[in-house]
Amino acid sequence: MIGGSCAEEFSRVRQEFERNFADRGEVGASVCVMIDGEPVVDLWGGVADRETGRPWEKDTASVVFSCTKGATALCAHVLASRGQLDLAAPVTRYWPEFGQSGKEDITVGMLLNHQSGLPVISAPLPDSAFFDWERMIAALEVEKPLWEPGSRHGYHALTFGWLVGEVVHRASGKSLGEFFRDEVAGPLGLDFWIGCPEEVEPRLAPMIFPEPREGDEPSLFMTMAATEPESIPGRIFANSGGYMLPGPTGFDSRNAHAAEIGAAGGISNARGLAGMYAPLACGGRLGGVELVDRRALARMSTTMSAGHDATLLIGSRFSAGYFRSIDNRHRPYGLRDSVILSPDAFGHPGFGGSIGFASPANRMSFGYTMNNMGPGTLLNDRGQSLVDAVYRSLGYTDDSTEVWC
Repeated sequence: MIGGSCAEEFSRVRQEFERNFADRGEVGASVCVMIDGEPVVDLWGGVADRETGRPWEKDTASVVFSCTKGATALCAHVLASRGQLDLAAPVTRYWPEFGQSGKEDITVGMLLNHQSGLPVISAPLPDSAFFDWERMIAALEVEKPLWEPGSRHGYHALTFGWLVGEVVHRASGKSLGEFFRDEVAGPLGLDFWIGCPEEVEPRLAPMIFPEPREGDEPSLFMTMAATEPESIPGRIFANSGGYMLPGPTGFDSRNAHAAEIGAAGGISNARGLAGMYAPLACGGRLGGVELVDRRALARMSTTMSAGHDATLLIGSRFSAGYFRSIDNRHRPYGLRDSVILSPDAFGHPGFGGSIGFASPANRMSFGYTMNNMGPGTLLNDRGQSLVDAVYRSLGYTDDSTEVWC
């Protein structure tokens, strides 16, 4: 059931990957760890499509949900490193039409830090709205912030992609998906798309929406999404033009895969995620590909928003576009969603439990994807067990202080 390779010193990762299938409900998945851009773990296994029994192969890919935000944020940092984008500048410098309804002073950095107050769209969206970039941009141009921009943060679960993506578009002259393809995925040789070509479709693994298991702890975010349609979580799911639901307009349709949905629609696998973060773990450059400068890496690894998250309803920490280590394990029931990393690390998890991140202190990058989505909004026991095994393999011994050390 398991294919690929694993260096002996990372045998713990293989063991946990196998346990995920045996004990934790994994169906199909991939995990990759790179040191200095070279894979030391590259494993895949299980079933890509439960209906047909098609196995998960080396090149199988799937929707990686919010792991896509890491790619979208990287595009902004690439432009900033080239002097084409100022993260401290108002968004209106690049996107003048954005400056309506109290948004005149919102900076590009506020978009990356989830501080702009635009976690939802108020106007009802028709089916398939997410596949129409111009419609979504027009809706955000007139949207009024839910809080004073910069005064607090709340995860922009779906709007992040159009907000940051349109800035990338205005600053570069390319669509978000084109820029990512031409400047990141192409040069690095990654299986990673924001807007997936049709020829890739046969090797995609359909996602399996979270199915409750005995012992699972539903997050308050997901509970509110299901029971309180006027809450921020409820509006994220209910007003998604059908994207967050199974069906012909949902996230696993061909139209969804083809669309440039920069917050949640990326298509990749563990090798693609680890490969994207590999240059960021190695000073911004890998081989002949130089993505970002030292200033960008400092922004990626410095916490800029922290505290109670108005959307996720838990404690969260963000740098400029990325999650930092978050430990809510001591919180009350329903508020324990966490992702435990080392103090230097930054990256992004995806709905259902996927994750990609960089650890510059170890020159290590990591990716994990799967088709059987788990509970909660951040990592579940499958993804975290793999992350834990990597850190133990690197000599870390303690995760009790909110980070691995």
